[in-house]
Amino acid sequence: MSVDGNTVLAEALKNQGVEYVFGIVGWPIVEVAMSIQSVGIKYVGMRNEQAAVYAAQIIGYLTKRPLIVISGAGESEQESMGTFQEYHQVDSASLHCKYAARPSSVERIPFYVEKAVRTSIFGRPGACYLDIPGDMLARQVPIKNVQLVDTCPLPPRTLSDNNDIRKALDLIANAQRPLVIIGKGAAYSQAEYAIHEFVIGHKLPFLSTPMGKGLLPDDHPLCVSSARTRALQHADVILLLGARLNWILHFGQSPRFSRDVKFIQIDIHAEELNNGVPAAVALHGDVNCVIKQMNQEVKSKPGTFEFNPNSAWWRMLHEKIEENMKSTQIENLLPRDVILVSEGSNTMDISRTMFNNSLPRHRLDAGTFGTMGVGAGFAVAAAIWCRDHHPNKRVVCLQGDSAFGFGGMEVETACRYRLPIIFIIINNSGILYGLHKESYDETADGDLTTGILPTALTPNAHYEKIIEAFGGNGYHVETREELKASLGWCLKSNKTSLINVIIDPASAKKKQEFQWLTSKI
Repeated sequence: MSVDGNTVLAEALKNQGVEYVFGIVGWPIVEVAMSIQSVGIKYVGMRNEQAAVYAAQIIGYLTKRPLIVISGAGESEQESMGTFQEYHQVDSASLHCKYAARPSSVERIPFYVEKAVRTSIFGRPGACYLDIPGDMLARQVPIKNVQLVDTCPLPPRTLSDNNDIRKALDLIANAQRPLVIIGKGAAYSQAEYAIHEFVIGHKLPFLSTPMGKGLLPDDHPLCVSSARTRALQHADVILLLGARLNWILHFGQSPRFSRDVKFIQIDIHAEELNNGVPAAVALHGDVNCVIKQMNQEVKSKPGTFEFNPNSAWWRMLHEKIEENMKSTQIENLLPRDVILVSEGSNTMDISRTMFNNSLPRHRLDAGTFGTMGVGAGFAVAAAIWCRDHHPNKRVVCLQGDSAFGFGGMEVETACRYRLPIIFIIINNSGILYGLHKESYDETADGDLTTGILPTALTPNAHYEKIIEAFGGNGYHVETREELKASLGWCLKSNKTSLINVIIDPASAKKKQEFQWLTSKI
C-alpha cells in the first residue's frame, strides 16, 4: 500500500497533537487542507494569509502550542530554474524562526514535523517553519517506508537555583517599596495560581503588562496599575515575572524608574536575563515553577515574609489610585469573563488603561510589536477556541477604524463559521485623528500634495454595512444610548455583529499618566 505526502503531513500533525490549522488554500495546499480535515484536525479557511498566521499565533498563546508555519513551494526538480513563485523561503524564514527546514523526503516528513513542534514549545517558545515542495506533497510512497515518530513530550519545567531563590526572597522581605510586574511570559506559563498565592498571600502591590493582564484581577485592591508611573518611579525592589525590560517597561531606566531600583528577574529565556539593566537576582526558569519554588521556601520559614499593608509605600500608592480611578460605558456592559481583543493606536492604548481584565489570557492585543491588523485574526481564533472549550464565553474585538481596514474582510470568515464575535469599531474617521466631513469635502479635490490630510479616512464611513453583506448584524451608533442598546442586542444574539461607533474626529486622545513609547527626542 502507498500513501501521498499530503496524508503523511496531516497524520504527522495529528500525531503531534495539532488541533487547529488556519490557512488559505491554493496550489499545492488544497489537498493538504482536505487531508488535514480527513484526519480530524479542525481547518479554518481565512481571507488573508497574515490573518491566518495571527489566528494560529493566538491559539498558541491560549493553549501553549506555539505557531508552526507550513507553506508549499515550487517543484523541487525545477528549483533554480525560475519555477512558479520560486523564492528562498527557508533562508528567509530562518531569520525569524527558531527552526526552519525543508523535509528531505516524503518518508521523513514526520521527523521534521516533530522537530518543529518540539522546538517551538521547548525553552523560550517561538515560531517554526516547514517548506514542502508541491511534488513532495503529491508523491506516493510505500506506507512501510514512512518513518513514524513518537509524539513529542511536554517541555521540561525548568527550576532555578535554591540559593538564588533565597536571595530573591530576602531582597523582597527587606524592601521598603516592593513591586511585582506580571508579564506575558507568566500568562503563557499559566502561572496564575502560584502568583496569586505569592502576591495576594503576602499583600504585595502589583501591576501587569498588557498581555499579562488578568492573571490577577485588575480591580483587585493590590493592583496599582492606575498609579503605574508613581509605582515604577519609586519602587526600590521590583520582581519581574516573565516581563522583559523593553520599551513597554521603558527599558528599566530612569527617569521612569529609580536609579537605585533592584530588579529580580524571572525568565525562561536565559539570554534575556541581565539584558539592558543588570538584575540584582536573575532566576532562570519557567515562571510557574520558579514562583512555586518561592512559595515553598516561604512556607518553610513561616512568619519571615510579610509586607505591611499600612506602610507609607501603600499610602503613597493609594493616593494616586484614588485620584486616577476610571471606567468606561462599554466596560460596564461587558461580561466579566469576556475575551477582549484590542488593536489600533489610540484604541489599544486607551483600552489598556480603561478596561479591566479579571481572568488570565482574556486580553489579546498587539503586544510588544504593536502590529496593526492582528485584531480580526485573533478574534476568529479566540471564538473558535471558546466554542470548543468555553461555549458561553463571548469575544469582543475592539478596533480603531484604521486597524479594521487591515483585516476587515475576516468578518466574512466569522460569519461563515457562525462565530458570535462582537466587533466594535471606534471610528474617528482617521489614523490617530481625522477630519469632520465639511473639512474633508473642502480638501478632497484630488490634489495629492495639498489635498486630503495624510491621517484622514472617509468621514463617518458605514463599516457596519460590510458585515450585513455576509448576514451579520450591523449597527451605526452616535450616542451613548445607542451604544448601550446595540451592545445589549449583540450580547443577546448568537450572530456575528459589528458596532460602528462614530466619535469626534478632532477629539484629542485622552491624556494618559504615562506614555507607552519612550523616546529621548
